[in-house]
Amino acid sequence: MIVMVPSLIKQQVLKNVRIDPTSLSFNMWKEIPVPFYLSVYFFDVLNPNEILKGEKPQVRERGPYVYREFRHKSNITFNDNDTVSYLEYRSFRFQPAKSRGLESDYIVMPNILVLGAAIMMENKPMSLKLMMTLAFSTLGERAFMNRTVAEIMWGYEDPLVSLINKYFPDMLPFKGKFGLFAELNNSNSGLFTVFTGVKDFQRIHLVDKWNGLSKVNFWHSDQCNMINGTSGQMWAPFMTPESSLEFYSPEACRSMKLIYQEPGVYEGIPTYRFVAPKTLFANGSDYPPNEGFCPCLESGVQNVSTCRFSAPLFLSHPHFYNADPVLAEAVIGLHPNQEEHSLFLDIHPVTGIPMNCSVKLQLSLYIKAVKGIGQTGKIEPVVLPLLWFGESGAMEGETLRTFYTQLVLLPAVLHYAQYVLLALGCLLLLVPVVHHIRSQEKCYLFWSSSKKGPKDKEAIQAYSESLMTPAPRGTVLQEARL
Repeated sequence: MIVMVPSLIKQQVLKNVRIDPTSLSFNMWKEIPVPFYLSVYFFDVLNPNEILKGEKPQVRERGPYVYREFRHKSNITFNDNDTVSYLEYRSFRFQPAKSRGLESDYIVMPNILVLGAAIMMENKPMSLKLMMTLAFSTLGERAFMNRTVAEIMWGYEDPLVSLINKYFPDMLPFKGKFGLFAELNNSNSGLFTVFTGVKDFQRIHLVDKWNGLSKVNFWHSDQCNMINGTSGQMWAPFMTPESSLEFYSPEACRSMKLIYQEPGVYEGIPTYRFVAPKTLFANGSDYPPNEGFCPCLESGVQNVSTCRFSAPLFLSHPHFYNADPVLAEAVIGLHPNQEEHSLFLDIHPVTGIPMNCSVKLQLSLYIKAVKGIGQTGKIEPVVLPLLWFGESGAMEGETLRTFYTQLVLLPAVLHYAQYVLLALGCLLLLVPVVHHIRSQEKCYLFWSSSKKGPKDKEAIQAYSESLMTPAPRGTVLQEARL
């Protein structure tokens, strides 16, 4: 067992973590049993009129507004090159009991359509900018809007969007309502093609293509455009502290890499915690490999305008955690800290399956006054946070118990059983040895007694006869021992 058990366990893990209908983890991969929640925090703007006059923005965090996230894979197709293709659909359901507020709450936020369009028109001819100002005024568009949580999340009818779609139908990538999460609800995140690991275990779960592409074309360098790692749900087993987690995020339009931080235990299951390095959203000056994501601002925010219809949107950690302090100091009401705003994934290193995860990201809008567009007033250049969200999930219930029994408890029992059996075997080996030694002693005593002299024999015989003689009445008999 000492020789064979580790090898047998490894073979079973390799067999059951690959993407194959016969593996134990296939159903878990197909229909994730872990309940996922999307928690959204909005930055309610407290002084919109003062911002238009050039004052520093002041915000108040509202939320969380929590949604249960449901995921399921469809169109699962196994290919001949050891890959499988699938679409993963997501839907969201509001959870009032877990939320701090209702979807009917009103939030004051920057009007992305107005302020984003203003930045995009900054270098255009003055005549076009004046026409845009006139169009905004005619349609009643302002720099800031007061909308409900449901409208901001899932979309609202906007006269500007309706006008553009009517006369320029191919100009905007969305139709109908405009919302920050409208494209995520009841939709898929693209066609993923990943390696199953059946033929080549070294490539298990790695993304081969996304929407038929081996690399994207959003960025300005081949390294930034590469699709690396997995789809973000499972990783290769048998991790070490030198391992890293790489995955491609369609929402961020890029691959991300997390690094090992420390070992831990989740519900009795050993885990490795992986976190985001400080270089994840660093600019090209602080971290040259990120130069392809530029044009950049201060370190700690990533420009995602190239994959978000050219709007000046930026991705970062919540409250500009791990970013240049200038960003948080430019907005009143931000308080970055590691405990609340850092992301992590706790992975079972033997199988590569996540046990507990919390991915937190912030979406911000770069705003400033644009000459010729009156709606922008005297806004000072600033990266203004819109909202931050956290996707969290933790294994629980029957799935957790099954996982613990089969992948933690059973291997542990086998591990200790081999040493118990080894000790028992040694003990049983001692029994015949002791028996053999005792048998030799008895033989020696018998041999010694048979070699005694005539006088000894006569004395023994006389003593035996005396024992056979009846004792006088009242005499206490004594036991004779040979």
